[in-house]
Amino acid sequence: MEVTVLMIDDHPPIIEGYKSLLTFNPHEYSLHFTEVSNCEAAYDLIVSTEIHFDIIFLDVTLPPYPAKNIKSGDDLIPIIRKHIPNAKIVVLTSHSESLILNGILNEYYPDGLLLKSEIHADNFTTIFDAILKGTTFYSATVKNIKNDIKIAPKLLDNYNRRIIILLSKGLKTKTIQEELHLSKSAIDKRKVIIKDYLGIYKGNDEDLLREARKQGLI
Repeated sequence: MEVTVLMIDDHPPIIEGYKSLLTFNPHEYSLHFTEVSNCEAAYDLIVSTEIHFDIIFLDVTLPPYPAKNIKSGDDLIPIIRKHIPNAKIVVLTSHSESLILNGILNEYYPDGLLLKSEIHADNFTTIFDAILKGTTFYSATVKNIKNDIKIAPKLLDNYNRRIIILLSKGLKTKTIQEELHLSKSAIDKRKVIIKDYLGIYKGNDEDLLREARKQGLI
């Protein structure tokens, strides 16, 4: 059976590793790979391609495409669904934060969501086969987080999620502005929304992060 695969990841060695694992599969798939490494290249391919991709592997952390308001890999999912509606979408990520994983699950409903650290030779071809045949697959960490926490839709906004994650990495507001292409006032307004959700009515960024950790979001 011939299968067309699109790999979207900005680390070529990782793509080569995935390809190696999938090429030696026990299911006798004949695999045809296409690779892109950033959101702009992925967007251009997705909206113009005549290839029917059967399955698309998508990293979350990718160089953005500000001209199309594509901030990260998961923003490509609705575009894929519009232009390649029958493709299976598998999100691969190094992020293990509840906030990120639940946001992807509840906003985009991918056919697969896997932590890169949980992919190995013994399971990747089995997962690949299962998703191609219509099974939705989440890795163990994703399943545990999905069962343990529910996040309100208001907080699932991609910008709000990324603000919390960037703050947790020690980035200041000016750097976050540049990262997300938002004004300082927009960042400040979103912090107010996040604090309101967390039940914080006063306090600074450290208070926000302390409560986010307490609630298991990061």
